[in-house]
Amino acid sequence: MLFECIQVSIELYILGSSSATPTKDRHPSAQVLKIGSEKILIDCGEGTQSQLMKFGIKQANLNTICISHLHGDHYFGLIGLLSTMSLYGRTQAMTIIGPPMLKDIIDIQLTASGMALNFELIHIETTMDKHHTVYQTAAFSIQSFPLQHRIHCTGFLIQESPKERHLNTAAIEHYQIPVAAYKAIKAGQDYNSPDGQTIPNAVLTTAAASPCSYAYCSDTIFDPQIVPFIKGAHTLYHEATYTNEHADRAELYYHSTAEGAATIAQMAEVKQLIIGHYSSRYGQLDGLLKEAAAVFSPVVLAIEGKTYTIG
Repeated sequence: MLFECIQVSIELYILGSSSATPTKDRHPSAQVLKIGSEKILIDCGEGTQSQLMKFGIKQANLNTICISHLHGDHYFGLIGLLSTMSLYGRTQAMTIIGPPMLKDIIDIQLTASGMALNFELIHIETTMDKHHTVYQTAAFSIQSFPLQHRIHCTGFLIQESPKERHLNTAAIEHYQIPVAAYKAIKAGQDYNSPDGQTIPNAVLTTAAASPCSYAYCSDTIFDPQIVPFIKGAHTLYHEATYTNEHADRAELYYHSTAEGAATIAQMAEVKQLIIGHYSSRYGQLDGLLKEAAAVFSPVVLAIEGKTYTIG
């Protein structure tokens, strides 16, 4: 599956696509987003470490984990994964972004089992009262925003760091710009020549492509309030637990229908949509895809084992 974006490769691996209960061929929520050499685990339902091994994703390459909320189908696999990492000899710190109680839960589980991890856990708390940047590296940033579910739950917007501007070779040669000035010019600075002339950066460079962004909206009722947080995202993953036939259940349990997910994608003017978090009542997923596609395109199903190239 190819979603084009003119940037460094961003790949999404679907490990789990089911909602509260797994099926014989669908697991609870888990994804891995690869940005350059970085890999981010997003939610960690039961069986995630088995899925990582099955699909050839090395645990050692995961340095950041995002947990949307504390319903078991989104984090019951976490303590097992962390324990296995420690048994394999991991010493590098792990950053975990999630609800305030997550650290206490991990600590209790480790204490009860008499286990001490070989590596540091850095816990960054999400909050329900604002949209903000919770984590940033040289390669990417992670923003958190509130979702409307039955408990504390947040979505995540993961975005590539801005790229340097491209040098205009013809202009560089015309003005005889020295190589030593290239770095500052690519970073956006004007060039001051030895004779006192200022050459605008816009003359010497062209703009880089906009950074790609991936929005992850796990469990949430249909909520137009999230639209400003994900506006223009390159790819949106949005839960679609039910079809409209079961809209009453979606409302009761604070979930979305496929039509609701597609409507959010349309309102946010994203470039493409992936739907997932399917109720176990659906053996076949064609109805969910058809319902979403009637509102928004392009849309695809989150299928376990598939890799989606989004940049």
